[in-house]
Amino acid sequence: MAATAVFPDVNPADVYNLELFFDISPDLLCIAGFDGYFKKINPTVSKTLGYPNEELFSRPINDFVHFEDRAITSQKRDNIRQDNALLNFENRYVTKSGEIVWLSWTSMPIKSEQVVFAIAKNITHKKKLEEDRNVLLSNLTRINHDLKQLTYSTSHDLRLPVANLLSVFSLLDVTKIQDDETLEFINILKTSTENLKDTLDNYVDRLNQKNVLTVDTTEIDLNECLEAALHSLSSLIQHSKARITIDFSAYKKVKFNKAYLESIFLNLLTNSIKYARPDHFPVINICSKIENGKKQLIFADEGQGFDMEKAKDKVFGFNQKFHDHSDSKGIGLYLVYNHVTSLGGRIAIESKVNEGAKFIISFKN
Repeated sequence: MAATAVFPDVNPADVYNLELFFDISPDLLCIAGFDGYFKKINPTVSKTLGYPNEELFSRPINDFVHFEDRAITSQKRDNIRQDNALLNFENRYVTKSGEIVWLSWTSMPIKSEQVVFAIAKNITHKKKLEEDRNVLLSNLTRINHDLKQLTYSTSHDLRLPVANLLSVFSLLDVTKIQDDETLEFINILKTSTENLKDTLDNYVDRLNQKNVLTVDTTEIDLNECLEAALHSLSSLIQHSKARITIDFSAYKKVKFNKAYLESIFLNLLTNSIKYARPDHFPVINICSKIENGKKQLIFADEGQGFDMEKAKDKVFGFNQKFHDHSDSKGIGLYLVYNHVTSLGGRIAIESKVNEGAKFIISFKN
C-alpha cells in the first residue's frame, strides 16, 4: 500500500523525501494491515530479522514473534484494531538465524484504511544489560545470605567455648596467686574474654534483626566508643608500645551507630599497629574536626602506608591485601567502609608508602 493512498494530500513531489526518510531510519518502520501482514517495511526490518522481504511479506507477522510472546502480541494487535494506539510495547522476535531480538513498539492505527503505522526500537542490548544486572543482584543476594549464615554460625558456635573459658575464671582462686604480673595477665585475659562474649552476643542480636532495613543511630560519645576499643586492644597496644594521641575538642558526640563506631575504631587501631614500620613504634593520632559544617573523624598513623597509584579504589574492597602480613585477611577496611557508607557518610584516604595513612570520615549530619 502506497503512502499516498493513506495521505492523499501529500504532494507527489515530496514522496521521494518521505521514502528517503523511511529507508534511512535506523529504527524499524513498517505499515501493517489489520489482516496481520506487513504491507510496507524499511530496510532495517529485514536487516534486523535477517529475512528477505519476500518472506516477510508472505508470512503472518506473528510467525516471526517468539512463541512465548505470541499470545500477548495478538491481544495487543486486537486492541489496535479497536482504534487504540500502542505505546512502548516490548516483545521478542526470532531472527532467521535463531537469535532473539527485543523490540519496543509504538503503533498508530488508521481504522479507515485498515492499516497500522508502527515504529520499533531494537532494545536487545538494553535487555542484555538488565539480564546481567539481575544475575549480578541474584548472586550478590545469595552471597550476602551465605555470609550472613556463616557469620551467624560462627558467632553462635564460638559463644560456647567462650562461656566455658569464663567459667574457668570463675573457678580460679586468684587469692592463691602471689605474683603481681601473673595476676595482671589473668585479669587482662579475663577482661578480653568478657569483651569477646559481649561482641559475639551483639553480632548474633544484630544478625537476628537484619530483616530491618534501617540501622539504629543515636547520639554517641566518641570517647566512650574509643575507650571501649582501647580496652579490648589493651594487651596489643601495650605489647606494641603504641603511642596514641586523642583530641575530640572540635566535637565530642556524633549521631551514629555505637557498634559500628566501635568496630571502626577497633579495625583502624588494629591495622595501624599491625602495619607499623618495622623500625618505629606505632604512632596514632585521632581527632574530631568540623569541615564546611560537617563533622569529621580523622584517624592518622605513621605506618607503612599504601601506594595509592596501585591501590586506587581497591583499598576498601573485600579481601584486598596490600602488605605481606601473615595475619592479613583483607576484611578490616572493607568493614570500616561499609559501616560509614551504610549510614550516609563518606570516607577518604590519603597515604604514601612508609609515610603512614590518614583516614577522613565524614558523617552524615
